[in-house]
Amino acid sequence: MGNLAGKVAIVTGAASGIGKATAIRLAADGAQVIATDLAPAPAYPAGIEFLQQDVADPARWAEVVDHAVSKHGRLDILVNNAGYTVQKSIENVTMADWDRGIGVLLTGVMLGCQTAIKAMKANPGGSCGAIVNVASTTAYAALPGDVTYTSAKSGVRMLTKSVAVHCAQQGYNIRCNAMVPGATDTGVFTKMDAIDPQLRHLVAKTSPLGRLADPAEIANAIAFLVSDGCGFMTGSELLVDGGALAVHPGF
Repeated sequence: MGNLAGKVAIVTGAASGIGKATAIRLAADGAQVIATDLAPAPAYPAGIEFLQQDVADPARWAEVVDHAVSKHGRLDILVNNAGYTVQKSIENVTMADWDRGIGVLLTGVMLGCQTAIKAMKANPGGSCGAIVNVASTTAYAALPGDVTYTSAKSGVRMLTKSVAVHCAQQGYNIRCNAMVPGATDTGVFTKMDAIDPQLRHLVAKTSPLGRLADPAEIANAIAFLVSDGCGFMTGSELLVDGGALAVHPGF
């Protein structure tokens, strides 16, 4: 605790689930946190400020980052976590579905990185910062029923590497890594329970640990990625999936 004292963080998709848990964890570690979401603000502990944000809107990104810098004098951490699901296959997805899904899940990540880097380069004392882009195990094993989500999360993996290498080659001291969570017990599963209570159990069985991740477990890993103790890690992917991708699908 306390290793992020004096640092300023923006966490998107922070009204619930992984984003909310991450905002709470970073604040507990001493950071001043600006949590954003398109949904209304939930209850937060002290040290967290909430702003509404559509991450697909470039102008809103500029406003959020400008607010952070104007209020706190710097920006040290960005966690791109905003989510969106279409749940349509290649035969059923519409252009409106595709554009919105890619806009939130991939374009929003690009805009966040682009806007944050500009601010991080201007930090007092020299450029520095840490960016975490939340990807998904669906970037490794496709969901046939959600072509938009699978495609976008695959894009996040390579966008992360491109950003990381660019920043390193430019000498910015700005790291960028991807967090790859497995199935996590968020509001998505609460909705699933109303449809079929067995779905939660079936998804949990895809992990050798036999359960879903708690959002706080993913937040703990994100806190590691943005910490100074992770200073030599950039362009990497941290899988926190309960071993789901480690096991052969036949076993």
